[in-house]
Amino acid sequence: SSFAPGSKVVTDYLKKAGFTPYMEDLGFHLVGYGCTTCIGNSGPLDGEISDAINEGNLTVSSVLSGNRNFEGRVHPDVKANWLASPPLVVAYALAGTTRTDLSKEPLGKDKDGNAVFLKDIWPTSAEIAEAVKTVDNEMFRKEYAEVFKGDDEWRAINVAEGKVYDWQDDSTYVKNPPFFDGIDQPLQDPQDINDANVLAVFADSITTDHISPAGAIKPDSPAGKYLQENGVEVKDFNSYGSRRGNHEVMMRGTFANIRIKNQMLDDVEGGFTQYVPTGEQMSMYDAAMKYMENDTPLVVLAGKEYGTGSSRDWAAKGTRLLGVKAVIAESYERIHRSNLVGMGVLPLQFEDGQGVEAHGLTGEEQISIHGLSKDLKPGQMLDVVAKRKNGEEVKFKVKCRIDTGNEMQYYKNGGILHFVLRQMLKN
Repeated sequence: SSFAPGSKVVTDYLKKAGFTPYMEDLGFHLVGYGCTTCIGNSGPLDGEISDAINEGNLTVSSVLSGNRNFEGRVHPDVKANWLASPPLVVAYALAGTTRTDLSKEPLGKDKDGNAVFLKDIWPTSAEIAEAVKTVDNEMFRKEYAEVFKGDDEWRAINVAEGKVYDWQDDSTYVKNPPFFDGIDQPLQDPQDINDANVLAVFADSITTDHISPAGAIKPDSPAGKYLQENGVEVKDFNSYGSRRGNHEVMMRGTFANIRIKNQMLDDVEGGFTQYVPTGEQMSMYDAAMKYMENDTPLVVLAGKEYGTGSSRDWAAKGTRLLGVKAVIAESYERIHRSNLVGMGVLPLQFEDGQGVEAHGLTGEEQISIHGLSKDLKPGQMLDVVAKRKNGEEVKFKVKCRIDTGNEMQYYKNGGILHFVLRQMLKN
């Protein structure tokens, strides 16, 4: 159990109300502020517990008062995460299991052996009102009076001044990204995508957390290996979320969620795929780099609600950096679809009632997309040819999910960043 409030002033509220010693007696000690447990920085489980989970392939759960319950988000070993109010989190900690109905079954027994139910410990309205009286808005004002000055440690950080950032080659947190590469080249009209390989095939409801996880970095992952090769010890990895300024980490972390399931592989979880030319299984990143070495474009195939969840820009950025030219899905979450366009990745949609399964696609096909030209229009129907290994061709139509004229401008410029910079240079 742990306690990670979103603000330092919350600690003061609880102390003044007299709650802190009781919470600590129950094991809810302060571990930090802000994005900690809910983003995967919950710390390691006891070694014996972790071993038992993995050896027995157990589905274990957490209960948290955060706002994310994605698989593996709180901890890589924890598949199920239940969202609850803070009092319920404490109640389940006392019960020690989520396999109980707290509205009917006791949390446990008191020192005299009597059953204790949720209703026995739930605070009354009067008790809540009494606790609220201890909160003074002056506590908030005092805590945040100098929030922009920071504490002594913050002010002691040596920061270079100037209007233009001086990139530090040895930094593993902030690196010069390649998003503006080619900005000096003449604009080219959209071209057909020919003989693309499939990087991954996904089922329904792939979230942006599946695509670009924000939590812990595993030591044996491509991102973990990169950090170690650059002198970062495992204890200093931090999280994907904290490394968002380093594209080398983030592109290695794309499609690297430990619970993502690529249907090109049987009974395999995590960021792996089949490198189609040889049939080898390897990480998504390693496969993408091999395809890139051979100038092979990539596509991703998916089901319904692709990109649901947080509006995480790196889910689109990472997709672009892996060399994915198009995503073909049954439907999209609105913001992720827009983000794909913004990064120059073409979102395409199967016709109603069609999809990967209906067309018998396995991911071993070579995909060609025809109809891309300077005259490409929002919502235009395009032709797809999927060529199987035996030479058989599967042909079907998809809808271009570039939905507006502005989005089309972004796409034809190679993405919104190129578009904006070209407009600035023009003016």
